[in-house]
Amino acid sequence: MIDKKLAVLVAACALALGACGQSGKEAPAVTQPAAEQAAPAVDSTDELASRLASDARSAEDRARDAGRKPLEVLAFFDVKPGMHVIDVMAAGGWYSEVLSLAVGPEGSVTAQNPPFILAFRDGYYKKALAERIGDRLKNVTELDASWMELAASGARYDFAMSALNLHDTYLQSPEASAEFASAVFAVLKPGAVFGVIDHVGNAGTDYSSLHRIDKATAINILTTAGFVLEDESDLLANPDDDHTQAVFSESIRGRTDRFVLKLRKPTG
Repeated sequence: MIDKKLAVLVAACALALGACGQSGKEAPAVTQPAAEQAAPAVDSTDELASRLASDARSAEDRARDAGRKPLEVLAFFDVKPGMHVIDVMAAGGWYSEVLSLAVGPEGSVTAQNPPFILAFRDGYYKKALAERIGDRLKNVTELDASWMELAASGARYDFAMSALNLHDTYLQSPEASAEFASAVFAVLKPGAVFGVIDHVGNAGTDYSSLHRIDKATAINILTTAGFVLEDESDLLANPDDDHTQAVFSESIRGRTDRFVLKLRKPTG
């Protein structure tokens, strides 16, 4: 009789522990179902390289890898699986997809676009981003938000990225670029990295038709917002670009000289 009671108790405990383990996995009720369908976590640089080369990405996207070097750039920025990141001014989401593969199912990507990007060509980028995410990128979420709305969102990210669009805020006005930088600073966790890439411009140039920005101006915008410049890379440098052509010119498009800045939000 004692053995029978003991067996019942053991079985009951086993059921209880099993229930606890299952409920622990289901705790993040909003995100877990989507994460289960996302790609498995990336365990190595080689694995991410394999994902980037996969035909799950479009041939057009993969063709851009040679000029954008996403594997090397994300390694420079220390992007890792499990991070919760924001692609600022994501436009059509080329880097949002790359980040999705890099952070894996335990991480997440917020693809943010401000009103002036959303208004471009009658909503071209919003449509392109929605099509890109579709049912494919389960860990990517769209966010349509102004800089003020982003700053007030209360979100806190492990990493932020702005690829080839800081100059767009500066073309609006120096005040707009300052608001942009302050908004990103507000939503990053202390100690988090902000990775910035943009087309190099010559100081004192009218950038309105060139869509460039000089590195010193970019650094000033970002450090004034509170970021500390930690490192920079020549990964995307091109000495054959003299910075006098518009970035959309056929002779230089996709091969512009670009600066790569790694900035950090102080912990104190």
